[in-house]
Amino acid sequence: MSEVIQDFLESAKEFANTKIRPFAAEFEEKQQFPAQLIKEMGKAKFLGATFPEKYNGMNLDPYNYGLLTEIIGKADCTARSLLTVHTSLVGSAILRWGNEAQKNKWLPDMAEGNIITAFALTEPNVGTDASSIQTSYEEKENAVIINGSKKWITFSGVADYLLVIATNGKKVNAYMVDTKTPGVTIKPIKGLMAAKASYISEIEFTNVEVPKENRIGVDGGGFAYIVSTALDHGRYSIAWGGLAIAQEALEAMVNYSRERKQFGKKIYTFQLIQEMIANAVANIHSTRAFLEKVASLRQQNHQDSVNETIIAKYLTSKIAMQISTDAVQVHGGNGFYNKYPVERLFREAKVLEVIEGTSQVLQNIISLYGLKKYYKINC
Repeated sequence: MSEVIQDFLESAKEFANTKIRPFAAEFEEKQQFPAQLIKEMGKAKFLGATFPEKYNGMNLDPYNYGLLTEIIGKADCTARSLLTVHTSLVGSAILRWGNEAQKNKWLPDMAEGNIITAFALTEPNVGTDASSIQTSYEEKENAVIINGSKKWITFSGVADYLLVIATNGKKVNAYMVDTKTPGVTIKPIKGLMAAKASYISEIEFTNVEVPKENRIGVDGGGFAYIVSTALDHGRYSIAWGGLAIAQEALEAMVNYSRERKQFGKKIYTFQLIQEMIANAVANIHSTRAFLEKVASLRQQNHQDSVNETIIAKYLTSKIAMQISTDAVQVHGGNGFYNKYPVERLFREAKVLEVIEGTSQVLQNIISLYGLKKYYKINC
């Protein structure tokens, strides 16, 4: 690791510990992630961490971006979700498939936090079966007209641009849509169990006119190229986000058990408490080693990197759920009290088993990967 990157990650830890972690509960209570903090994250180079330097980025490799994601995610899941959506989902798609004019138009401002983006794929009646989207586009001379709706779109409530996936019945394309365009209506979704400060919204598109030059990628490549690239990068970010929740929950569990007394003893001395801590430590250490392997595969553009990333996302969401559950158990009644972080971590962990592919869908993909990879003829 270069000295520049090491200093960058150290500054990220300081930023997370002073400007994010102390206010995470407040963000959730107010259901707002401050606009000023987003700008500060941009100035700190977090929002363009994976972008090349010519686009105001840090050009982080997969491993160091994973470390950054963990640092931010330990402090607050909402801050991590901004990286996942803005940098990993949208940023990666533009960086991989956008032309040079599009990259110059959006990436530098995205890196600086001057514009915020969101990834608009999921619809009210379309989740896992993303190939069945109904949001439509109709081609005009120099523009397309988009109609339809999207739902559960993270950070769409404050986004300046949406990367919208739409179909004309034969082809699927992806368009960058300015949220100020007439016909775009954004409705915040309230009553969420978690991600309360992530500006999750439902979006209606009514005859929204978008310049044709805002199409990202080749004509008809919206699903095979844009969605596939975005989800791959998003899952990688979420995998490190799962590790972040697990690590934060472990630290909360350890600290609480060393302070809390029952029956005249610190509760960490009880065997069953030690068992939960031991399991958490072992799971985190093994998962961290696997994420390091996945980072290496991604750096090499290895043919297995996409499937191994899916495994990583599946595994870390599972351990985040298990360790945050145990952390609540160790806290006893206090584990249900929002003055303690484990209550929030437990709810945020559950989200990871659903977003960017439910655990059940990912199991199917992993099974097919295993059936192919480990099949030995005439063994």
